[in-house]
Amino acid sequence: MNKTAKDLIYLLTCAVNGIMPDTARVKAMDLEQLYRLAKAHTLRAAVFIALRSAGVQDSSFQQAYNKAVRKNVMLDVERTAIFERFEQQGIWYMPLKGSILKELYPENGMREMADNDVLYDSTRQTEVKKIMLSMDYSAESVGKTHHDVYMKPPVLNFELHTKLFGAASDFYDYYQNPKQLMIPDEGSKYGFHFSDEDFYVYMLAHEYKHYSAGGTGLRSLLDCYVFLRNKGDSLDWAYINEQTEQLTIAGFEREQRELANKVFSSVTLPDLTEHEQELLDYYLTSCTYGTKTRSAENTVKKHYAKSHSKSKFSFIWARLFPDMEFMKQYYPFFYRHRLLLPVGYVWRWCKGIATNHKKLQAEMRALRKYDNKKV
Repeated sequence: MNKTAKDLIYLLTCAVNGIMPDTARVKAMDLEQLYRLAKAHTLRAAVFIALRSAGVQDSSFQQAYNKAVRKNVMLDVERTAIFERFEQQGIWYMPLKGSILKELYPENGMREMADNDVLYDSTRQTEVKKIMLSMDYSAESVGKTHHDVYMKPPVLNFELHTKLFGAASDFYDYYQNPKQLMIPDEGSKYGFHFSDEDFYVYMLAHEYKHYSAGGTGLRSLLDCYVFLRNKGDSLDWAYINEQTEQLTIAGFEREQRELANKVFSSVTLPDLTEHEQELLDYYLTSCTYGTKTRSAENTVKKHYAKSHSKSKFSFIWARLFPDMEFMKQYYPFFYRHRLLLPVGYVWRWCKGIATNHKKLQAEMRALRKYDNKKV
């Protein structure tokens, strides 16, 4: 782990724990490199707050923080307006992930937001689309996957989920009927929330989805620390252990929790085991939403593990002709009209060549890499 990564972790630890950083140490940091790394992990606003408390000014971090605060406020206002429309039309809803987590951070704007995620009644999709269009959103994607995407310039982005996970996900069955886990909001007819335990389990499942695909960055580890710092003592850990075992992410939960506590609970980074250091490096090199290279490598690994074959041909065949669960999630039209499946496969190939050629190249490099390693 290089100096910039250590500086980033140090400043994040100070920010979320209300500790004033050592001014001399901060002034010795390479703020340009620090900015690039913090941006890659969507953590510039939190770093700014630590810098500010140390009396260090930097225009780039200042601007990023101002944008984060402004966007958070705009998303909050707009989310409230959308929920009011849902209430008027009797559509149940539940905010997810970042919009809940950001409230647990010590200061407004510290947790940057790219979008707002909301679970809603999928039987009301047509009505929801009308509501969003009437509020000047453009429907970027509706009915194509398990979440609909709505945008409004300059920065508003809402992902409205019909399901918590797609049909191809290992977590689909567990979350197929989320209403059984949802608790009505006080003072609302149609708003819902998870218990702290179920929110934590869902947060972990969502993070693991990214972790095992293209990777997930340092912000996920920080989210874990902040959530447990606020809620950890009151959680029903027997229930959490039972649910994570059922989802087969108990090991991931334990490792992430222990690493987050080690990394962020003290300004002095403790000695890490070899495995913990490898895990931390994985977070540090994944950026916020993962990388194409890591996604390709994990795709190859998962195929080898699932098929018990290390044949290049078996991997290529599986990518050319994915199973029905994959087609159901990503190409539902061809899934419903199975006689047209050959057309669907050809359509997918053409689309891949036209729009995902970099991903294809990354997978071919990953295949060569693991072939050379005899994995």
